[in-house]
Amino acid sequence: MRWRQLLLPGVCFVGFWALGASIWRSTGFVQPLFLFGYIGTVLGTGLALYAVLPKRKKQWGRRFTLVGVGGGLLAFMGMVQSENLQIEWLFLALLSGLGAGVVSHYLIAKVIGPLLIGRLWCGWGCWTLMVLDLLPFRRSPGRLARRWEWLRFAHFAVSFLLVAVLWYAFRYGDRLYYGSPTGLRWMIAGNALYYAVAVGMAVALRDNRAFCKYVCPVTVFLKATSRFAVLKIRGDMTRCNECEACEKMCPMDIRILDYLREGTRVLSTECMLCQTCVTVCAKDALEVSVGLDLGGDERLRRIQEESRAA
Repeated sequence: MRWRQLLLPGVCFVGFWALGASIWRSTGFVQPLFLFGYIGTVLGTGLALYAVLPKRKKQWGRRFTLVGVGGGLLAFMGMVQSENLQIEWLFLALLSGLGAGVVSHYLIAKVIGPLLIGRLWCGWGCWTLMVLDLLPFRRSPGRLARRWEWLRFAHFAVSFLLVAVLWYAFRYGDRLYYGSPTGLRWMIAGNALYYAVAVGMAVALRDNRAFCKYVCPVTVFLKATSRFAVLKIRGDMTRCNECEACEKMCPMDIRILDYLREGTRVLSTECMLCQTCVTVCAKDALEVSVGLDLGGDERLRRIQEESRAA
């Protein structure tokens, strides 16, 4: 085994434990040490499993992490701390000043973190994807027209306006305090709604990631900062036989070969680093790499374009 296969798992493990220890020392609260240490341990273990398992079983490492990190955060933040990690609660937390947990989560996983690790959170830690990955529509038929992707911005705006109306028109802040059952209610109702919409879209469009592609409001943050990600997929065109397996199996419909032919890394901000493309490549022409470049060049496989070409 090449040592660099375990570099990313090791960095995640040490990085999260170091972050937790730093917050503990600066605040005196031991809780962040155990929370971030837990995340680092699960994420590091899942990434290590992906590195060492044979190809047909590699995705079990990612599923282990989705359940461990996504499910663990959902249970801990919701049931124990009465916080909803969906974006509506972030807005409430910023207004109330009571949301250290959710604000830290967004800063680390969805704003600052993607500058380094891209959308690794989406592929390896999201509790919504944890459920969607259990559905049978793993091979995407392609994307809808570009205009449908504006729904994510509409969702973001509606969520912000909902919170603003509750806060300023109905004095909703009077209900918020540490340990308030309001947070638990938001967690249950908000996630139930997200799951219902996400599963419904997956069934209707026969695409497990339809919610991620068109509706998820968190991508408003993620796509902006992941442009600068240090971690991206890189390909070796000398090994590639252009079988297109990577593109056919990419759940986010990225035209990976376009980037390989141009000699660049995969610059799409839709990439979740799920590494499905790496797994299905029979020639081992793809890998996760470290580098500096600017993403945002979106080469995506769309249903309309494929129908026109046929």
